[in-house]
Amino acid sequence: MRAIIGVMLAVLVWAQAAVAQELSALSRLVVAGSSVQDAGAGIEVNLALSQPVPWRVRLLDAPPRVVLDFREVDWAGIGQVPQGSARIAGLRAGVFRPGWSRLVLELTGPYLVRQAGMATEGGAAKLALRLEPASAADFAAKAALPEPAEWAVPKAADLPPVVKAGDGPLVVVLDPGHGGIDPGAEREGQSEADLMLTMARELKEALLRSGNFVVVLTREEDVFVPLETRISVARAAGAHVFMSLHADALAEGEAVGATLYTLSDEASDAAAAALAERHDRDDLLAGVDLTEQDDLVATVLMDMARTETAPRTERLALALQAAITGAELKMHRHPRQQAGFSVLKSPDIPSVLLELGFLSSSRDLARLTDPKWRARMAAAVGQGLSAWAAEDSALKALLRH
Repeated sequence: MRAIIGVMLAVLVWAQAAVAQELSALSRLVVAGSSVQDAGAGIEVNLALSQPVPWRVRLLDAPPRVVLDFREVDWAGIGQVPQGSARIAGLRAGVFRPGWSRLVLELTGPYLVRQAGMATEGGAAKLALRLEPASAADFAAKAALPEPAEWAVPKAADLPPVVKAGDGPLVVVLDPGHGGIDPGAEREGQSEADLMLTMARELKEALLRSGNFVVVLTREEDVFVPLETRISVARAAGAHVFMSLHADALAEGEAVGATLYTLSDEASDAAAAALAERHDRDDLLAGVDLTEQDDLVATVLMDMARTETAPRTERLALALQAAITGAELKMHRHPRQQAGFSVLKSPDIPSVLLELGFLSSSRDLARLTDPKWRARMAAAVGQGLSAWAAEDSALKALLRH
């Protein structure tokens, strides 16, 4: 018997199929019954699933997006779903948080959800979504409605303190970039998110073996972590150093080698500015609105970074560059650059972004997938951190006298 589990929507809907609440097995996307297409002046989205699961849909603005969350769906084959809509600028899917999957539709303009429902039949399910054009003002108003409390991004105060900063080991927070719904750059079956998680785990082990560090990762698995939460993790951990790990890919031109980025309100060049914009945009497209908090953090940062933290960060980048170069590991021809990465905007924690290489370079890709190269890089980073910590302590001692 066919049962319709659906509601008419204006903005936000939680829908739970009662039969699905007892199920723990992962639902799968069925490509053959799924499609995204224009319909009249609007858009129709049909997603066939192997079984019904709890779900919700909401809108986000700047850029306009429709966000669908499921508990939970294996999105294998999403790239093969027929996509016949000129009104969809982009589509991405993946893990959003443990136990929940997310599908994000980036729209070319403002469209409101007019109808949505999940139908079940024979143990399978189909979600049908209808979007209709709307004014920018109406879309913005609907997208501005608050998210349910249980889905709000955790703030620093919500995160339990891991350790407290003091005179003991150096507390390092490693931030493997991207993850979950946001795989980052991809080349030859390798994703930036997976490679950086592997590098972060191996670097953590190398640092812990030295006995001189306490290490915390912003993510321990392939899961999406919003940018502001990554900063919150560092603050909750009492971090002395925050290091974000990435490996980008260039759409045009050629670049090779590692690069160290520090924060600046003015990028060192156009490429650095584009990279920062792309990294931050990935977070937006994954379904997070950074605007309000990002403006606040940036304002505070510009007041404080020019006094104490910025010089300490510059010395950190110099120490890491010296160690990586000393280990005869390839660095970019411009090894130290500046850009406005949101993930570096903690006002009181020296923060660097280490681009370990470029997936668009076959040489860098070979290095990043080589365990021996990663071990050499981990050792060099450890040496750079130790050198910086010694220098930083000595300078603090001088200031006290």
